Amino acid sequence: MNLDQKKSATSKQSKRFVISLGGSIIVPDEIDVQHLRKFKALIETEVKKNKKFLIITGGGRTSRRYSEAAKKLKVLNSNDLDWLGIHTTRLNAHLMRTIFRKIAHHRIVTNPSRIEKTDMPVIIAAGYRPGNSTDLIAVRLAKKYQADTVLNLSNIAYVYDKDPKTHKNAKALKSLDWKEFRKIVGNKWDPGLNAPFDPVASHLAQRLGLEVVITSGKDINNIKAYLDGKKFKGTIIK
Repeated sequence: MNLDQKKSATSKQSKRFVISLGGSIIVPDEIDVQHLRKFKALIETEVKKNKKFLIITGGGRTSRRYSEAAKKLKVLNSNDLDWLGIHTTRLNAHLMRTIFRKIAHHRIVTNPSRIEKTDMPVIIAAGYRPGNSTDLIAVRLAKKYQADTVLNLSNIAYVYDKDPKTHKNAKALKSLDWKEFRKIVGNKWDPGLNAPFDPVASHLAQRLGLEVVITSGKDINNIKAYLDGKKFKGTIIK
């Protein structure tokens, strides 16, 4: 773990944390009730330390299952597939808002152009329109709420220089700049794309000078370490 990672986390303690919570963490196959209980406890503990959170939910496997079923039944265009994905992110968002009912704003953010004025420490957001991934929503909301980092929680702990599923010699990258990262993910996004962070969102984050931290959403202790400004496992892109 390098000093940049510890420094990055430490500097964010007094600000709102923007979390892009992958659908694979919420519904890896079935809804992961046991893990969501731990995540809920973590956020509630951090809220007691006067921290605030804006959590954007992804669609994950639920979205892919709907898309796969629809493709078998009819040829769909990208707009149709996008809307299926958007509604699954909203379903997951309603689940998270229900989980955090006592400390979350009553309305789910579905329009990243609108700022919700609330004293509640947690705000839940979801998909917006076709062509906008939840990663892109996270970047846009980070700008709106004046946060300079997005914490991306998915089923991977690091960004790799190549796909670790097909390359045994894939190297975990602890830090890289946006130019290097965008060479890995490319420039095009489409519904169902499986990338560490959406290419279009990456382009905007680079333009805004935003930092993105990618780490495993399954490792609660590691997430806590990041939130508490301690050393953590993950990749910093800036």
